[in-house]
Amino acid sequence: MNRSLMPLAGLYGAGARLRHRAFQQGWLKSRRLSRPVISVGNVTVGGSGKTPLVAQVAEILLRNGHKPDILTRGYRRECGADLIALEPLPERAPDARTTGDEPALLAHALPQVPVIICADRFRAGQLAEERFGVDVHILDDGFQHFALERDIDLVAIDVTQDVLHDAVLPAGRLREPVSALARADVVVLTRTEIRDPDLIEKQVKVINSRAPVFRCATGLRGLIDSGSGKAIEAETYRGRPVCAFCAIGNPAAFFSDLRRWGLNPVAEVTFRDHHVYTLEDIHRINKVAIEKGAAALLTTEKDLMNLQVQMVFELPVLACAIQAEISEAEEFEQVLLAGIERKQVGSKVVPRG
Repeated sequence: MNRSLMPLAGLYGAGARLRHRAFQQGWLKSRRLSRPVISVGNVTVGGSGKTPLVAQVAEILLRNGHKPDILTRGYRRECGADLIALEPLPERAPDARTTGDEPALLAHALPQVPVIICADRFRAGQLAEERFGVDVHILDDGFQHFALERDIDLVAIDVTQDVLHDAVLPAGRLREPVSALARADVVVLTRTEIRDPDLIEKQVKVINSRAPVFRCATGLRGLIDSGSGKAIEAETYRGRPVCAFCAIGNPAAFFSDLRRWGLNPVAEVTFRDHHVYTLEDIHRINKVAIEKGAAALLTTEKDLMNLQVQMVFELPVLACAIQAEISEAEEFEQVLLAGIERKQVGSKVVPRG
């Protein structure tokens, strides 16, 4: 927290509250799609473990016979078409520079789910309903996207960041005051494998006593070879020295998880979130890895989207395939399904836990 910027933070927070009120009062227009909308968002900038939750929600819907899509803006993508529709294909591999790294990752992980990239999520949702016949929308990073009405607001909170005591931008990492959590219908505390979530859970319940709170840990499914795309058992590299690099919102959590999974990062290289790697970056990573005697380079699946095929590494590059592991998973699934089944046109459904 930068206390010297608190006066600006006060203005920012007031602006965030005024914007929300403008939508509440109808001064700004909020539109509703024909199908239910589940928003997966957060109250901070940077990583909160949101993307694995989006994938988890999609998998739950697919498993229960639904036809979901993912609506996303494609943060920090290169200028191009204002709307990109990634249709379901078995082996699609979109260019992250065009779509954004997180949409590219989700499209790769969920080939049967349409991913629509557009700043206007209402327009994207209409296209998905008409072209793909979807029956549930997953709104990625949608907690502050008031222009689209939703039926469930799921909010992810990273327990390692202590965000409930942070300040709003630019003094801190909050997009809006923590009182905004009162709008949440479901709260998921992420990265609970790293830090005890008890205190944060109590604080959340003071702000919002009606929303069910779930705990989520980050699990490792295995490693993916960047060259072949083949899965590799993590056991192959457990205990061996590796060089870890990433450009994500919370790199410390990634490095901590590597150690928890039995991997041994002898070097850690970080870049700004969503960074697109250059040849100079690769030279730096290679140099550090060789100096430290690493046997391989480890990164995240999201970072893999920002590596170009012509980049030459001196060691094997492996991405960690992760999954959201939610406690009380059955209850979490029931809350989501009950919420969309009770969807009523023109009114927001508040699921009860």
